[in-house]
Amino acid sequence: MNSTTDTAFAVPDAAVCSGIVPATQPDRRPNEPTEAFVPREPESWEESGISPNEVSAIALRYLLSAGQATGRNIAEQLKLPFGLAQELLRSLKQQLFLQYHNTSVVGDFNYELTSQGQDRARRLSEHCTYCGSAPVAFDAYVASVRAQSFQFVRTRIAAVRHAYRDLLLSDAKLYQIGQAIGAARGLFLYGPSGNGKSSVAERLVRTVGDTIWIPRAISVAGEIIRLFDPSSHVEVQTPPRQQLITASRIDRRWVCVQRPTIVVGGELTLEHLDVIFNPSRGVNEAPLQLKSNGGVLVIDDFGRQRISASDLLNRFIVPLEKRFDLVSLPSGRQIQIPFDSMLVFATNLEPKQVFDDAFLRRLPYKISMTNPTTEEFRKLFESAALELGVRFDADCYDHLLVRHFTGKGRPFRFCHARDLVEQIRTLCEFHDVPPAMTPEAMDVVAHNYFAGL
Repeated sequence: MNSTTDTAFAVPDAAVCSGIVPATQPDRRPNEPTEAFVPREPESWEESGISPNEVSAIALRYLLSAGQATGRNIAEQLKLPFGLAQELLRSLKQQLFLQYHNTSVVGDFNYELTSQGQDRARRLSEHCTYCGSAPVAFDAYVASVRAQSFQFVRTRIAAVRHAYRDLLLSDAKLYQIGQAIGAARGLFLYGPSGNGKSSVAERLVRTVGDTIWIPRAISVAGEIIRLFDPSSHVEVQTPPRQQLITASRIDRRWVCVQRPTIVVGGELTLEHLDVIFNPSRGVNEAPLQLKSNGGVLVIDDFGRQRISASDLLNRFIVPLEKRFDLVSLPSGRQIQIPFDSMLVFATNLEPKQVFDDAFLRRLPYKISMTNPTTEEFRKLFESAALELGVRFDADCYDHLLVRHFTGKGRPFRFCHARDLVEQIRTLCEFHDVPPAMTPEAMDVVAHNYFAGL
């Protein structure tokens, strides 16, 4: 990493960095909420924002699957206070959908479905089999996105340096990245494959380093949409600054997660940007841009998708400009959802090959991920060797350059150093010799790595 100080702008294209905010300025931006968003446990159905009828359907489907359960177990499944769950179960019993199987602990019972309740639960399951936590009202979710918006993040150069400390990036690149995060708008990363576009994109949220609250599921237009996805979201403990609110007072329908980074590549289709019904789970799945709210949405390997680049770009014009999107439900109804993701396009293609001028203007930050210089490439090799425990040898390194790079007119890539050093270590381990660079090892790994290229 370049040792230039935070206030020194030695590189000409870094002159645009005059917008970096001095440490003496306040951290809060205009219109930012003065208090951190924390979902409070509802004390009534009105506070919950959803109707008892909607939750009753979930409870009936759950009991159809479970057979029987205590009131406290049902409350835990619904992630609702025991008092609200008791009120709901009493109502279902009065409607002859439930009956007591036997008593449980004091003040609680084991519940099971009556025959009438089983018929009702089966009919409900034909439409939806979801039996997880009670959903959060859509309006409450929209308010939470606003309260935790990526637009309120104030990024400083020290945080950017720390987030990218394991990558060899110039100050000019770090300044561009920092400004793009501060603007929370579109970012375009382009350049030859292997120069760190994906690595840069995936580290963007590290410059923020905080958490957000998201609902496990939301209710919109009579449909339940599963939002929390363990494959996309990393659940964390309640942040220390919010621990003054005891766990019993936090609405358990919400999950505290790291700001998400959703990465999609050539598999992306327009269907992934609408609500999709998952038949195996019997529930509607949130689209990618909804899952990435409060974080980063990376369209990797752009231009290689199964849909045309123009169709994909046109799909994002409104979200980029208006910060909301229109998505379709499986029923065909369209709804407006908040778009609070930092949208990143990464491609090996030149900008003019995939973007027209109109769309390029909507991506205010464009960073060219160029090949490393000769000096940078050597630093990368030395750093990788040190990290992987391989003895670096200058003569062997020069042998590699002359025979497999400059001698063949092969350009350097940022990925080459680590990939080759890892192969050297594997080769040495296989032959049970100390991990070190030798001319023979360099030739073997270069032949393995560059064959066919």
